[in-house]
Formats: sequence, C-alpha cells, structure tokens
Amino acid sequence: MNTKKWLAVGTCVSLLSMFSACSDDESSPVTPPDPGLSSSAMVVPGSSEVAPNSSAGEAQTPSSATVPTSSSATVPVPMSSESIDPIDSASSQMGVSEIMYNAPGGSALEWVEVYIKAGPDIGDMELSGLRLDGAVNFAFPSGGLKKGEYVIVTNDPTTFKSTYKNLPANCRVFGPWDKDPKTDQVAKLINEGDVVDVKIHGSGDVSAAFSNEPPWPSLADGKGRTLVYKGSGSEADPSSWGASSVENGNPCAGGDKVLDATTVRLNEIKPFVINETDGWIELYNYGSAPVDVKGWELESKKKDKTWKIGGDNTVVPANGYLLLESTAAVFGDDGLYLGNNGDEIYLYEAASGTRTGKETSLMLSAGTQSSGVVDVAGGSSVQGTMATETPGAANSALKAGPIFISEINYHENETNPNDMEFLEIVNKGTENVTLFESVNGQSKGWKIEGVNIEFSSTDVLPAGGMMVLFNDSMKTKEDLLRARYSIPENVLIRFYAGKLSNRGETVAVKKPFSFTAKSDGTKQWYYEISDATIYNDRWSGLTEADGKGKSLNRKDYTTMGYGSASWQALDPTPGK
Repeated sequence: MNTKKWLAVGTCVSLLSMFSACSDDESSPVTPPDPGLSSSAMVVPGSSEVAPNSSAGEAQTPSSATVPTSSSATVPVPMSSESIDPIDSASSQMGVSEIMYNAPGGSALEWVEVYIKAGPDIGDMELSGLRLDGAVNFAFPSGGLKKGEYVIVTNDPTTFKSTYKNLPANCRVFGPWDKDPKTDQVAKLINEGDVVDVKIHGSGDVSAAFSNEPPWPSLADGKGRTLVYKGSGSEADPSSWGASSVENGNPCAGGDKVLDATTVRLNEIKPFVINETDGWIELYNYGSAPVDVKGWELESKKKDKTWKIGGDNTVVPANGYLLLESTAAVFGDDGLYLGNNGDEIYLYEAASGTRTGKETSLMLSAGTQSSGVVDVAGGSSVQGTMATETPGAANSALKAGPIFISEINYHENETNPNDMEFLEIVNKGTENVTLFESVNGQSKGWKIEGVNIEFSSTDVLPAGGMMVLFNDSMKTKEDLLRARYSIPENVLIRFYAGKLSNRGETVAVKKPFSFTAKSDGTKQWYYEISDATIYNDRWSGLTEADGKGKSLNRKDYTTMGYGSASWQALDPTPGK
C-alpha cells in the first residue's frame, strides 16, 4: 500500500513502499560484536515479547540493539536498555520468525512466517490492514490471528504444501503474494538481500531484513536452511537471526532451533598489497577456553577457493587474539593472497576434516587498508574499513568520510500532509567530490545502499556542500520541494527509487573501487564505504523521529554514524 502525501501547494505524490534490493556487489557493514561484550541471553527490556525460535536445549545468543547480524557463528550482543526503548505491548506487534529466501536444489519456493510478537490477538486481519510490503506485497484476507499462532505467506502454496507434508493441522498457508509490476510475474525475494515489511494499522509494523552477504549465515543461502529469528532484538538486524538447525526449516511450529555459534570469529583482515605486505588474518576468541583452529577452512567467495589452516601456532587463547600470516606455512600452496578489490571471507569450523556448520564471516572492503569489526554506541558492532590497523589487539574506529549522512527523515508524520521522507548527505572534506569514478577504463557511480540510487558524472558535491534526496515520485516537483523546505539553490536535489524503512535499516554511502568480470559478462563491483548508519525507530530519546514530526540529525562526524549517540531528533531541515 503506497503512502499518499500532499505538498502545501496541493501536489499529490506517491511514496513507493519498497526497500532497495541489495545487488550482488553490495557490502553489509553490520557484523559481530567486539571482544569483551557479554553473551548473556536476554529479551527487549520491559517488553512482553514472545521468543518464537529459542529453545532451552540449544545454545542461543541475544542480538544487537541496533538494526540490519549474526551468522550462525557470530557473537551475541546484549540489548542495551539505555539505547533502545521497550516495545509498546498495548497494540498488536507483528513479527517475522522464519524466512526461506533461497531454497536448496534450485527450487523457486520462497516463504515468510508471520506471527504476533506482543500485544493482543487480531480480530480480523483484513480489517486491521495486515499486509506484507517492501520486498513482496500481500494483503491478508479476512480472519483472526491469535497470539502464539504462526502463519505462512509464500510465492507458491502448492509447492509449499508438497514440500512440507507434515505441517501442523492448524497451519494456515497464504499466497501467492502479488505480482511484480515490472515482470507481471509473481514477485521474488532477491537472494542478495532485501527487507520484508509486515504492516498493520497502528504502531505494530516490523521490518525483517535478510541477505546472503557477511555476516548473514551462508547456510540459509541455497544450502538447505532457513533464516530463523532468535527471539530478541530487531528483525532488521542480522545478529537477531541464525540458520535453522534442521533442513528446510520448520514452518508453522515455532520454538525453532538455530545452529550453535563458534566462539572464534574473524576480527580483522589485511589484504595483499604488492611490495608492501602479504596480508594477515586476525582471529578473536570470545570464549573462556582456548580453541585450536588447525584444519579449519577459510573460504574466499570472490576467488571461489578454500584453504585449510595449518602451521605450528593455531591456538586462539581465551578472550584473546591469534594473528595468521598469509603464508604457505599457514595456508599451504603459495599462501593466502586476498586482493584489495574486496571479498567475502568465511571461516568454517571443522572437526575430523568435516565442517560442523559453524561459521564466522567478514566482508573485506575494497582498498589496501584492513577491514574489521568494531564496537559502536548503543551496544552493537559493525564491520568495515579500519581507520588504523591493529594486528593482535583490539580494533580501532572505522574509517569514514568525506561524504557523510547528515539527516534522515525516515518516517514522515502521516498527520502532516507537508511532511516528506528524505535523506541528506554532506561533504565534510576540503575538496569537491565527483560522485562518479573511472576504474580501469570503466565508469561507475557512487551509490547509497538503502534507497537505491546510483550517481552520475554530473553529480558533484562541493567541499562543505549538501545534497538532499527525495523519492523519485517527486522528480518533476523540485521547485515545489525547494519552496516547501526553503532549500537554497546551491544545494543539490536528487531522487531515489527506494523507500526508507519506518522501522530501521542500513543506509550506506559507497564509492566504487574495483571490479571483476563475471562469467556471464556482467561485472562484480567492490566498494569503499564512506559513511553508514543502522538507524532504529526505538532508539531511546530519538523516538520523536518515528512519525512524530522530527528527523534524525547528525551530531557526530568523527566516525561512521552507527549507534544512537551520533544522532539527535530535531525539526527537519533539509539542505541547511
């Protein structure tokens, strides 16, 4: 359902209810937490959440306080009551508990499991406006939904029922979801990543993200598992999800188990740089006992190659680090040479020469600087290019700039016809930045993950200058937008095809750095992240930005904009 808004002059616009799909060259800045953080399980403070997929018999992990991570091997992060406000349980709060976005064996089957996370039963789903939005669209029919009940929405009910022949008797299966207007075929969940929104009249909406890139669990990407919500944290945060412990998942059941996590994680990776260094990989063990990683397997998705860890020193001490040089003595053959044009790196636990299903992963950013994991304000952790390399020690801050996200009006005030969703970026550098690059004879624009925009050669952001971005339904209304917000003529206005999630998501400004040619003739692009945030509609002290007339305004440009401490809720001021 599209949100309708009117400008003061009476022009009607339609804001697209969709999330920008991650392409196969997107990189996710979210990742497991930093050393020393607690791993005690907990739920959202003060809430009455149902934990649909936690089980006393399985090792469970809490999740990050912020939005889009946990693969089955990432480290839990405790929810911080100081940074996240509790869920309002007075109304029905929707949840997504399981997602099959890339079924095994080449099957086209996809499905989403929906339930009431908190609050009362729903008397009639149709009258309540219950629907899927974002990656796929579906309006639920008439009928009630009770607390503790799980329902399925799928692209193909017939294939779903033939695949899952032992469903509970009360399992309701809805679908197919709506067609994609671009193809006139039933819409598809994009394997590279997207967001499924469950919307309902009131304040019970939820945005559930999924992705096939680190640090999301690779076993849910066509390898026979589903993504399972662990029972706490934001559904837009990868750390709230794990890979199902059973093949094909467990639809309509609830209480699903996820694979255990290894206590060892990829913490920092230095790429190979000609005439400088052969590179290295740093592991961190957050557990209370040392772990020997001899025989564990390291995989480069870009190179489609796997190495076994060997050498004389392969023990990661408890609460400590192990630095592995990328040499033949450790990785065999000619050693491990990870290039500086970006990569997706996975470390798999192996026992007796066989993978256990436990993994950790890290997105290696394009560039010669190391990539790693850092703690951020709000009790979460993220990954990206490091400002300073710290082999064998706790990581430094992430490298950021010169282009920063300066304002986000992600949830317009629906009672104010003049309030509009927008995003603002600023150049904090001392030189003009052309948001378009020539890389080895190929041209490519910078892009902003989360709103689906790629810039052109005419997009130049002056030193100290700003750019305001609106939904592309307003492309012909630039003059009206300038008049509405008194945006100066020297401030650029551009338009994006996506829509900011009302609940929270990753937004990242990314500069193309390099590419590789793929066998199908397309190019795999790699990016440097200039700035990123993972905003959340329940950030304590910032909830006025959630449809109440305020926007998120940046107050800290010393590092990337992760965490609530970098923002404040103020009146919208695009272009000022």
